[in-house]
Amino acid sequence: MRCPYCRHNDSRVLDSRSVDEGAGIRRRRQCPACERRFTTIEQMQMVVVKRSGVVEQFNRDKVVNGVRKACKGRPVTEEQLARLGQEVEEALRASGLPEIPAGEVGVAILTPLRALDEVAYLRFASVYKQYESVDDFEAEIARLRQQAATVAD
Repeated sequence: MRCPYCRHNDSRVLDSRSVDEGAGIRRRRQCPACERRFTTIEQMQMVVVKRSGVVEQFNRDKVVNGVRKACKGRPVTEEQLARLGQEVEEALRASGLPEIPAGEVGVAILTPLRALDEVAYLRFASVYKQYESVDDFEAEIARLRQQAATVAD
């Protein structure tokens, strides 16, 4: 690691600690040349592989913005959207995969969104699952009702 003060090409690690619930590592370092100390934070880079093959870095804000569109006009707060974005990111990081297929991001969104607002869930699912007719909506609503009845029993 290059020293940010004198640009020396090496440094010594003095201390390492886990940060963000294990999503990264905080390292306290010292430069052997100028002896100044500095801190680095290392995080796993998580990328999304789109259907077209394009690879881009995972962005929680894109998840929140997509869900925000599905929640338009629904009683969902910005705080709830932020929490959902965090849940999705944590679920994807927990998978341990550095490259996440775009479809997996959609799957990770569906479960917490359904718990948040079923109408927003249907809106999001209609785009994500590419509903082509009213029958697709009816089938999804029937699944939601069946699952709700199972939980109530």
